[in-house]
Amino acid sequence: MSKRKSGLNVHGILLLDKRLGVSSNKALQEVRRLFNANKAGHTGSLDPLATGLLPLCFGEATKVSGMMLDDDKRYAVTIQLGVMTDTGDAEGVVLETKPVPELSLEQIHTCLQHFTGAIEQVPPMYSALKHNGKKLYELAREGITIDRKARHITLYELKLVEFANDQLSLEVFCSKGTYIRSLAEDIGHYFDCGGTVTVLRRLQAGQFQLTDAHTIEQLTAMTAEELNTCLMAVDEPLQTIPAVQLSNEQATAIQYGQTISFDSSHLGSVRIYHNGLFLGLGEMALNGKLAPKKLFNLTD
Repeated sequence: MSKRKSGLNVHGILLLDKRLGVSSNKALQEVRRLFNANKAGHTGSLDPLATGLLPLCFGEATKVSGMMLDDDKRYAVTIQLGVMTDTGDAEGVVLETKPVPELSLEQIHTCLQHFTGAIEQVPPMYSALKHNGKKLYELAREGITIDRKARHITLYELKLVEFANDQLSLEVFCSKGTYIRSLAEDIGHYFDCGGTVTVLRRLQAGQFQLTDAHTIEQLTAMTAEELNTCLMAVDEPLQTIPAVQLSNEQATAIQYGQTISFDSSHLGSVRIYHNGLFLGLGEMALNGKLAPKKLFNLTD
């Protein structure tokens, strides 16, 4: 007989302002303990050096976490030019230092233009990508380097914030799969002096903003009731998907996994509701049939 979980069935999304020096998983577990939640997950990790927005999903909200991985992201980053490390950030071992050429604002803007738009980027060795079942950072720690295939990414915006003391501060708005450490190295190579990340802060993930996030210190000081008010609804990240309302009979059939006839002007993915309760996601076909795709149980 399986051991019964002693925690609570908490459902919702919390925006955490992750602090410096902790892994995303450790940050998740700290918040999970505060809620005494049975089930939790995050939506794409931040390196220990990185701070900022980390959406956490509890209970049934973990079913949408995979969809949130595809969201565009916005970062504030500081790049130290003239330094190259094995990890691409200040936590790594310095491999080489080189003098930084005198750079004009025009040269910097030309560089940023060069990297703006659809580009190919080679992921860093210190990443969670896998090669033959093993994570690249595990291989890197063994001193093994393998060829990585370049991936298509998009840098929508590369904005210069400040350039002083050979440090380049930027705001980056990018597609999923972008490695800011690789971008820092590529910018450093562009100027033939190398570069590494010293400060990285996530400002936005999809529709969510850092300004709405809570620190662990703020959460720790809250009562259970106050913590619950910080949770957003499970369907909050899905608001761009059209919604449909079902009758009692239709809702029962859908919850049993049945396809139903349904009159709707929408095609493709839809959010399904009954009496204001979010039931899940369905697929609306041309033949007027609505099939359940991903169901949620928010009544526990």
